[in-house]
Amino acid sequence: MDRPSGTGESPSRVVVAIDGPAGAGKTTVAKGVAAVLGIAHLDTGAMYRAITAKALAAGVGASDEEGLVDIARRTELAFMPDGLMVDGRPAGLSIRTLEVNRAVSEVSAHPGVRAEMVRQQREIMRHGGIVAEGRDIGTVVYPEASVKIFLIASIRERARRRLADHADAGETVSIWDLEADIARRDHLDSTRVHSPLAPADDAIVLDTTVKTPDEVIAEIVALARAVERAEA
Repeated sequence: MDRPSGTGESPSRVVVAIDGPAGAGKTTVAKGVAAVLGIAHLDTGAMYRAITAKALAAGVGASDEEGLVDIARRTELAFMPDGLMVDGRPAGLSIRTLEVNRAVSEVSAHPGVRAEMVRQQREIMRHGGIVAEGRDIGTVVYPEASVKIFLIASIRERARRRLADHADAGETVSIWDLEADIARRDHLDSTRVHSPLAPADDAIVLDTTVKTPDEVIAEIVALARAVERAEA
């Protein structure tokens, strides 16, 4: 977990839940909000990606719930300032490959896998002072969150962002393949039986298609600070 160093002031106890589909800007925005507020950042999606990447490397199929749950229970996950650590090693780009992208929705749909990940996530979040991002933070993982945000963006814009990520990693992928993959993941995530992708009833929906990350971050920070003032 990425927890900023102390500033000498009392740490904020606000909990910000940022949900949304792949490519909507959750990670960039969540990191930015956490940095401005001086609180921790929890990337729950990276946790599922880590389990998926580890399963693929071990030859465990995305449909093998028993094998996946075993991996989830035996994997040590921790968030440091530089990102996710998996069994004491930086995850890096190994959890952002196209193979992981294609398998993570099926892996994360298994009730047993979700139960183990949600258990760990709730343990981290119960202390407060955190910005958590994922698919079901505000609906399932931590519905008590002070601020609930659901980010959206057009499929073309989300594919464009993913294309840039792959380019940075030295991978050549067509934007059409990325659009198809995003649409497929949206369908799987929103129609799964357990913890489907959907905004909480009291979530604020923000469209990031034509907004800069700084604009979105500023909106969420303003909401969080308003909550802090109301609770003071």
